[in-house]
Amino acid sequence: MDHPWSIIVGVAVGLVLGWLVLIVVMTISARRRSERLSLVAALRLAPDVLRLAGRLAADRTVTWWVRALVALLGLYLLSPIDLVPDFIPVIGYLDDAIIVVLVIRLAIRQAGSSTIARHWPGTPVGLSAVLTLTGAGSRQ
Repeated sequence: MDHPWSIIVGVAVGLVLGWLVLIVVMTISARRRSERLSLVAALRLAPDVLRLAGRLAADRTVTWWVRALVALLGLYLLSPIDLVPDFIPVIGYLDDAIIVVLVIRLAIRQAGSSTIARHWPGTPVGLSAVLTLTGAGSRQ
């Protein structure tokens, strides 16, 4: 039987690697738009996205199914069971990043980019990178 610490360490490593993948993707996205995404803003992206998800899940003005979907996203990210196991290099963590992007994209489409902007805890450049990555950047 595995020790509980091995599960905790595995989840922590998965979150850190997912965070790094998100930073790389957001940095590339910002450079394509000729925006300067600072290292501090890039490092804040994953925690900002997590805080955004928490705020959306708690917002009663957002439809119940979007709040439920965002809450399920949190459970999925904390779960040690993934669509693609995390021990597979690169794509093991890429599936988590793709699911986060899809859920945030659905939330933006349903709640509107103004709601996302209202709940965004990070920098405007970070918000712009998230909106662009999710395909909502042109609809601000």
